[in-house]
Amino acid sequence: MAVFRKRTHTPTPKKKDIPAGLWTKCPQSGEMVYTKDLEANWNVFPVSGYHDRLTTKRRIALLIDDGSWKETDSKLVSKDPLKFTAGGSYPERLAQHQKKSGLRDSVVCGHGLMDGLPVSLAIMDFSFMGASMGSVAGEKVTRAIERAIKLKCPCIVVCASGGARMQEGILSLMQMAKTSAALAKLRAAGLPYIAVLTNPTMAGVMASYATLGDVIVAEPGALIGFAGARVIKETTNQDLPEGFQTSEFLLKRGLIDMIIHRKEMKSKLASLLRALAHRKVKVKKPAKARA
Repeated sequence: MAVFRKRTHTPTPKKKDIPAGLWTKCPQSGEMVYTKDLEANWNVFPVSGYHDRLTTKRRIALLIDDGSWKETDSKLVSKDPLKFTAGGSYPERLAQHQKKSGLRDSVVCGHGLMDGLPVSLAIMDFSFMGASMGSVAGEKVTRAIERAIKLKCPCIVVCASGGARMQEGILSLMQMAKTSAALAKLRAAGLPYIAVLTNPTMAGVMASYATLGDVIVAEPGALIGFAGARVIKETTNQDLPEGFQTSEFLLKRGLIDMIIHRKEMKSKLASLLRALAHRKVKVKKPAKARA
């Protein structure tokens, strides 16, 4: 009789692979959330409160009353005046991002009703080349501001950008001056402008229309600044405070006025617009030149 019996082993059936996109991991806390639940919660993770990025369509649905949105300037497309070739052809990169994002450029603009109030709105979408500010992006933001003047309504710009678009060089940087000049005309007309800063809002956008609002609001935990932390540390040769480029840090130091949770964004923006509608703006006339 055999002392040891040969045992048969039934292999454990392998777990079926989880379909891609079924769950989403929070970049901040690592929590796993069912993607459909996350989308229903406007891409805000329930435990950590981390505000993940929203597509332009979802942002419009969040802020604008149903059936009132009208997109404008949708056919504007960037050219290649500098014939930029470093890192690949610029027209080819544009085509790739247009196909991937479903957008023509990094800004979508139009007008509609926000809690019954008419508003001109421009939204930057990070999925298109990091929401970089090129000539089309600047032109769309400028037209949104000019449209607010024409319609005599407030203007809101939802900002999100990694900075100027290097493929357009100085033409990209010129958008800072152009949008700022348009905002000066909006203020002269006595119309409100609110800048909404989302994650991230950096560089040229931060140095222009993102910080020129009558009221500057931000989403919780948004990365906001001009240069990156590494560049600042190397330049100043100093240790930087923890979280010094977050919306919470900047609120304490007066750079922004409010932090608004995404679920409350529409109602609070509408309240701000109602309050700003009653202000009286005094525009200083230029002094007469002495003879």
